[in-house]
Amino acid sequence: MGRGGPKFDDARRRELAGAFSAGGEHYERVRPGYPREAADWIVPDGARTAVDLGAGTGKFTELLVARGLAVTAVDPSADMLAQLAARLPSVTCVAAPAERTGLPDASTDVVVAAQAWHWFDPAAATREAARLLRPGGRAGLVWNQLDTRIPWVHRLSRIMHAGDVHKPDYHPPSGPELHGWEPLVIAWEDPTTPEGIVELTKSRSYYLRASEKNRRRVEDNLAWYLFEHLGHSAGEPLALPYITQAWRATEAPR
Repeated sequence: MGRGGPKFDDARRRELAGAFSAGGEHYERVRPGYPREAADWIVPDGARTAVDLGAGTGKFTELLVARGLAVTAVDPSADMLAQLAARLPSVTCVAAPAERTGLPDASTDVVVAAQAWHWFDPAAATREAARLLRPGGRAGLVWNQLDTRIPWVHRLSRIMHAGDVHKPDYHPPSGPELHGWEPLVIAWEDPTTPEGIVELTKSRSYYLRASEKNRRRVEDNLAWYLFEHLGHSAGEPLALPYITQAWRATEAPR
């Protein structure tokens, strides 16, 4: 299962994901959070615990904490987890890959992955998520995507090399251990500035892995598009349209 998403072979996935092993402070500062509705929709009634796979700096983790859940954040990057721990001291942090967390069987009510599932081996991550879930638990996957239905945002995404924007028929890949997938789409806007969009671009895997020459080209193209073509001024407030795609599923019957 899985369609409409970016295509990576295993080596390329590991290479791009490795771009996030450092830079946690910048990521935390420039990346947007998530709509609260996504967490409300994923977390089942009565849930008390959650595991956030690929938690990064805790952009989605904080919504789980706000719901009163005891959260374990898993990420291979100690730098990212350091940012999370500083902001969310109640969260238990585990430096590990999503496919091999080392956490106990049937130990949590919710397993989520926000802006991260595409960096995992989906078959292995599915097995791990199902292993961690208690009976009646739920898995949730979440992505923030630039709303490329809007023409100026579509062109911006091309300049940013936001190649992970999903197609309209996107369905996340997963193994048979999770089933009953349901989708939710939330449209919203993130307040920012032209400079904020440039900094956002610098937090993306393409830019982080690019040569200095290619980085300068991206920055020059952004400056032309934002300031000359669209006519924005330095520091001007603007709203960047997003959609949040969320999916939820339960463990398949054994």
